[in-house]
Amino acid sequence: MKKLLIVATIPETLSCFLAPFVEHFRSQGWQVEGMAQDISANAQCLSIFDRVWDIKWSRNPLDPRNLVVAVPRIKEVVAQGNYDLIHVHTPVAAFVTRYALRNWRKSKQFKLIYTAHGFHFHSGGNPITNTIFLNLEKLAGKWTDYLIVINREDEAAAKKYQILPSEQIYYTPGIGVDTNFYNPDLISSQPITKVRQELGLTSEDKLFLAVAEFTPNKRHRDMLQALAKLNRSDVHLALAGDGLIQEELEQFTFQLGLQKQVHFLGFRTDVPVLIRAAVATLLTSKREGLPRSIMEALCLETPVIGTDIRGIRDLLSGGCGILVKVGDVDGLAKAMNWIIEHPQETAEMGKKGRIKMTEYDVRQIIDLYQNIYNQTTNQANNYQKNNQSMVLK
Repeated sequence: MKKLLIVATIPETLSCFLAPFVEHFRSQGWQVEGMAQDISANAQCLSIFDRVWDIKWSRNPLDPRNLVVAVPRIKEVVAQGNYDLIHVHTPVAAFVTRYALRNWRKSKQFKLIYTAHGFHFHSGGNPITNTIFLNLEKLAGKWTDYLIVINREDEAAAKKYQILPSEQIYYTPGIGVDTNFYNPDLISSQPITKVRQELGLTSEDKLFLAVAEFTPNKRHRDMLQALAKLNRSDVHLALAGDGLIQEELEQFTFQLGLQKQVHFLGFRTDVPVLIRAAVATLLTSKREGLPRSIMEALCLETPVIGTDIRGIRDLLSGGCGILVKVGDVDGLAKAMNWIIEHPQETAEMGKKGRIKMTEYDVRQIIDLYQNIYNQTTNQANNYQKNNQSMVLK
């Protein structure tokens, strides 16, 4: 029986995004275990993994617990695990785990895979922070057997800067989206009407939607300013999510006089319905890996206006949406107005998005992971057999 340990900083990464992978490999006879902060308190993680391991670390990379407490815990778990593969996700967990196991890999008893959900160095980033994060990735690359990247810019950067040798770098189109779940045919007009009534919209009102955590990176202010520039009372903006700067954004909304047109929805469980109720979704971030919210919108045939950055650029290529420069409020307002004024073209754009998402379907990505895992474990087994032969001789 092959054994796999999947590591992430918080359990929600495992339960929300990686559950289909866990279930697949368990169905193939693998023993799959998970490690994250407070994972034993996550009911879904308890149900999908064969075993879970709690670890105390922080999403703050400067927190001393990440080295003082987490490193010994990682070594303790791996020492008794007899794993074939250890697969790390999310920046803190990935770096700390690889650091903890940097000397153990010489034994070649397991292979260590890192999925980068978006390098923290990127085109358009601050040169100083780019240099810091690039050097950290190059350092950690020495402790990594295989790297998986999820957008083309990161793939090119990983090869250009030789974070790992090219033959040890894999590209997959994200970590998958369930196109069966995000299916426009499954959403009737009734819940859409209910949402519009909740927001107090008339039949003539146009709704834009943003599904994003309230952080400076997402640049919600650009959306609000673009809405103000439109100067149309029949256009509304719904913001689904929460975060540290929500109160600040609410105050900014009042300053712009948009309180009747902007709707702060908080955390929602009906995101597919919200997406279908919108004429388009917005994502104005300055940095992304491969944003899930855009993939969900495209699956549901709702076009996207997004910033021209890595990840978003991949998803909206081929006429699946509109790209604007980061911080280009005028361009964003024009794009929103174009969506409103061109309903037929907008509908065609949405259909193209649905077609494009077939290559991002989670079942396709699982197949890619199956191939990667087979290759890496076969190589590890061959190494161990060769070592045993040498010992016998």
